[in-house]
Amino acid sequence: MKFLRVILFPFSILYGLLLLLRNKLYDFGIFPSSQFQIPVISVGNLSVGGTGKTPHIEYLIRLLSPQFFVTVLSRGYGRKTKGFVLADKQSSVTDIGDEPLQFSKKFDAVPVAVDAKRVRGIKKLMTLFPDLQTVLLDDAFQHRSVKPGLSIVLTDFSKLYLNDFMLPTGNLREFRSGIKRADIIIVTKCPEVLLPIERKRLLKEINPLPHQTVYFSYIRHGEFLPLAGENISPFSKAYYFEHHYSVLLLTGIANTQPLEYYLKDKVKTLIPVTFPDHHSFTKEDLENVKKIFNNIASANKIILTTEKDAMRLKNTEFSDVLNQLPLFYIPIEIDFYDKTKNEFNEHILNYVRANQKHSSVYSK
Repeated sequence: MKFLRVILFPFSILYGLLLLLRNKLYDFGIFPSSQFQIPVISVGNLSVGGTGKTPHIEYLIRLLSPQFFVTVLSRGYGRKTKGFVLADKQSSVTDIGDEPLQFSKKFDAVPVAVDAKRVRGIKKLMTLFPDLQTVLLDDAFQHRSVKPGLSIVLTDFSKLYLNDFMLPTGNLREFRSGIKRADIIIVTKCPEVLLPIERKRLLKEINPLPHQTVYFSYIRHGEFLPLAGENISPFSKAYYFEHHYSVLLLTGIANTQPLEYYLKDKVKTLIPVTFPDHHSFTKEDLENVKKIFNNIASANKIILTTEKDAMRLKNTEFSDVLNQLPLFYIPIEIDFYDKTKNEFNEHILNYVRANQKHSSVYSK
């Protein structure tokens, strides 16, 4: 693998230079970048997947929706539709993608839409909802045609962008210098206890610019919940399974390590079965998972998946297979440490409060 990375390094440099040129064309105004006179908050990263954008978007929804009319706009990765699509109760993964579907299911009062062309998507949302007060852009840091009012970049505690390389050698979507466009940098997936000396080390390493603020977040895991309650054992509390059950962990996400680390000391046996990020499960996949599960030599055993994967598994095509299995998912939320939680909340709320203007658009 290391040898392959060395071989691909020249391609990484070339790819990075092309993206650098693209960014400069936006910086100099040669490529147009639209700004909106309502608060637009972008949540993204420098690397490919796995930094925790979904739970951070959900955190922002919980923070803002009690006070403001909030919408979420995503590209809708993996969907089979085109153009602008507004989620409704009948929407599926193929209509809008797994992450937007998760937002829509969990926050039914918050409009969720997908559009690969974010400028068009925001304009459409503003037309549909004249009282719109805030737009959350999911995974839009590299989408330079929109200039957000507040840009949040996430970086994984165990895989800082500073220690990574450009695709295809590494996982970076652009050179590390792109971080200068961020207003807020969040180091995600930190340990639940993060010592002050470790924070200082990370701050020194990141070396934020004067306009940037760095925060640290960690994951809180919820209770195991049945994917289809009436067909599953009524016991759905996480503590019920801990240390008693063998768990087949079925995932199609970018990074399973934090979840595996969380579970390994909490269950009797952990058997990971992994697929690529956003994997479109097939009936054959699930039949194979069923065979692996049936071969686990334990009377107490379940299949556990992530909430995002659950969106793709809730497909009537799979009902005859999944209804025979004790399938659960584990929801997650993010949180911030001690007083920095209030600081982060006020940072976001103050930005939104200060930018409540008439809904209109202009281009640079």
